[in-house]
Amino acid sequence: MSVTLAPAAWPVPHAVRSAGPWVFGREVTLADGADALQWLLRRNCSITPGQLGVVYLSLCVVSLFIGGFFFVQGAPVVLAFTGLELLVVGAAMVIFARHAGDRETLTLVGRSLRVEQCIGSRVERTHFAADWLHVEPAGGQGSLVQLSGKGQRVRVGRFLHPELRGAFARELRHALRRIPARVDTAIDSN
Repeated sequence: MSVTLAPAAWPVPHAVRSAGPWVFGREVTLADGADALQWLLRRNCSITPGQLGVVYLSLCVVSLFIGGFFFVQGAPVVLAFTGLELLVVGAAMVIFARHAGDRETLTLVGRSLRVEQCIGSRVERTHFAADWLHVEPAGGQGSLVQLSGKGQRVRVGRFLHPELRGAFARELRHALRRIPARVDTAIDSN
């Protein structure tokens, strides 16, 4: 006789966080004192570049100690392969560290949305007027979220799981609708 237990369904990710109306965003005060709503989407990294450097240095010390031991015992090829190993592992760690800080920051200040995308050493900044902004999927379900308006187009959400991108787009649309429209009043100086 066998018994099979089915695990419970995964909870909806945004149902876990009930602190305020925003799941992905947070209300912040900028350096100039302006209140803003900000979404910070970044790569999920389990180790920082600094910690990675410490791990690499400890790996170098241990590997060179072992390679030196074998060199003294009359096997110089081991030290050569140790050097090659450290070179390849170091190159892989540099590539990882270069992209560990990748992020997308969307900041809604007043009626303006600023998008900053940092990928490696490249930083792209785009500004949108909230009145003209369209938030839509770039392709099918689970695709990146495309922001477009007044001839500009940018895709965001690459650091979100595909199943969360729709919820992120709905939250962004909700934030854009929530901001009161700008009322331009002319004061007559007569």
